[in-house]
Amino acid sequence: MSLIELNDVTKIYPLGNQEVVAVSGLDLEIGAEEFTVLAGPSGSGKTTVLNLIGCLDQPTSGTVTLEGRNVGASTVKALADFRLRKIGFIFQSYNLIPVLTAEENAEFTLMLQGVPKVERSRKVKALFEQLGIAGLEDRKPNDLSGGQQQRVAVARAMAADPSVILADEPTANLDSKTAEDLLELMRRINREQQTTFVFSSHDPQVIGFARRVVRLRDGHLESDEWQER
Repeated sequence: MSLIELNDVTKIYPLGNQEVVAVSGLDLEIGAEEFTVLAGPSGSGKTTVLNLIGCLDQPTSGTVTLEGRNVGASTVKALADFRLRKIGFIFQSYNLIPVLTAEENAEFTLMLQGVPKVERSRKVKALFEQLGIAGLEDRKPNDLSGGQQQRVAVARAMAADPSVILADEPTANLDSKTAEDLLELMRRINREQQTTFVFSSHDPQVIGFARRVVRLRDGHLESDEWQER
């Protein structure tokens, strides 16, 4: 069974007196352990699809299923809990909390889950070691480079052992070398820990790293290809 399924999904947003069809009649399946990018130009619908998979939005019609659960039929509270326990997010703007340390930011999801402090700290310190940012636990986001902030964001996404990690333009604010290092890191995590990654990006560097490239245009599936790795 697929980890993620979109069946005949349409998403329409109101815009003044008009409507914008962001996604139209989309069918898509993503399996466990994939390293997949949703690619396409601005306005193609890739971020909308990522938000639908991430339970940040609900389809106008059709169904979005994650681990066999129709997330579009869930209550707001149930969706929030499902997101908290099943989905990790990495954003292009990092979305770290400025007043918290790097360790506190990475622990945040675990704290919301009610995990005890000792266990949170143990898990995050191990992740920081794995991600090459050990020693930066007490720094605030403004004292970290862009690449370091994004690694803290990766630690936060991984901390709760989610079913899937969703990354929206994760390299957009990074130079090419830092972006390459981050992509290599995430690909290693995917291979060694079987973590499922789904990206949205128009960056050729991200697209080149993916094993599967799902191209969208004007809310429709344009192509779906596997790349040799």
